[in-house]
Amino acid sequence: MIDEIARDGYAFVHADEMRERLTEAGALSDWPAFAASWNDLALDHYMADGGRYRRRRHAVFAASADGGIVRAPHQPHYQSRDYNALNGGIARWFEPIDAAIGSGATLRAILACSRALFERLAGPHQWHVEVHQFRIEARAGEEGRPTPEGVHRDGVDYVLVLLVDRQNIASGTTTVHRLNGDELGAFTLTKPLDAALLDDSRVAHGVTPIEPVDPARPAYRDVLVVTWRRAVTALPAR
Repeated sequence: MIDEIARDGYAFVHADEMRERLTEAGALSDWPAFAASWNDLALDHYMADGGRYRRRRHAVFAASADGGIVRAPHQPHYQSRDYNALNGGIARWFEPIDAAIGSGATLRAILACSRALFERLAGPHQWHVEVHQFRIEARAGEEGRPTPEGVHRDGVDYVLVLLVDRQNIASGTTTVHRLNGDELGAFTLTKPLDAALLDDSRVAHGVTPIEPVDPARPAYRDVLVVTWRRAVTALPAR
């Protein structure tokens, strides 16, 4: 996994391997409640394409150099238009991730595991960490777009994309690209805990739209996205 990221800028990790890595970092004892929390996400009202297919919640964590990870006060999510031409350029306030989920065993294991993996590449740092719960819904005649901004970078150092659930959908294929646009690989997250790990400074990524297999049934794709950006600390005054 680490060798793949170092060589190619990304890795696709199957659920069995990802579960093993996560449980080395902590217990997944509240996984049922963690996964069920996707049923209580709020509609994303910032979609510049007018879509009503994306629900989400958001939280920010601060990872100190000594290994501690604490939740930060709730704050907006911001991306420049250089990274998100569709929805960037404004501070977007999303509903916060539920406090019990944010402090629960599963999310703590995910944060500890992803930090350990990425610090094997970058070394220890202070980090600004953003956690996003996404549900992308698809309906008859209305596809759901996991990456409505298209193939993009997030403007961070590293990204973890973890599948939580997918129900009654076709497609949703992740593609990874060199910064010149050439495709490096493609894969589909199909099982809970299937994951993609990305070096955001070296590769761009996108996900193809989803559509319902049976239009009469709910159709959605639930993922957790965790971004890691080296924290910028102010120099002491002279």
